[in-house]
Amino acid sequence: MPAERTGRQKGRDETRDERADRQWAELLQEVRVAQTGVQILFGFLLTVAFTPRYPQLGETDKIIYILTVILGASATGALVGPVSFHRIVAGRRIKPETVRWAARLTVAGLVLLLATMTSALLLVLRVATHDSHVAYLVAVILAWCLLCWFVLPLWARSRFAED
Repeated sequence: MPAERTGRQKGRDETRDERADRQWAELLQEVRVAQTGVQILFGFLLTVAFTPRYPQLGETDKIIYILTVILGASATGALVGPVSFHRIVAGRRIKPETVRWAARLTVAGLVLLLATMTSALLLVLRVATHDSHVAYLVAVILAWCLLCWFVLPLWARSRFAED
C-alpha cells in the first residue's frame, strides 16, 4: 500500500547530521534509564562483601557474587561508554558513526545488565530461600526480561519497519 494511503511518511525530511543529532538525543534518554538501574544495582552489590553475612556464604554463592560484581562493572562500563565515546570524538564531524557505536555499546550494556540482574537474582534467592525451585524462578524472570527487552522489539521491527 502506498505511503500516501496509509498516512505514513516514508521517512523524515532531515539531513544525515540532523538525523544523527535526533538519534543521539534519543539514545541518551535511553542510556540514562539503563545507567541509573545498573549503577544502583552495582552500588548495592559492592556493599555485600562488607556485610557480616558474607563470610558465611558457601563457595558457590561467593563465586556467583564475584561473577555478579564483574558483570555489574562490565554493564556499567558499557552503559557509560557512549558518553565517553561522544566526549572524545566531539567536534570531529563523525556524529552518525558515534551514534552507531554508542548504540552498540548500549545493547552490549543491556545484555550485561540482564546477566547482572539474573546472577544477582540467583544469588539472592539461593541465600534467602535455599529452595530447589530457585533455578526455575530465575529462568522465568530471565525469559520475561528477554521477551520484554529483545524479543518483542525485534518482532516489532521485523513486522512493522518499512526500511
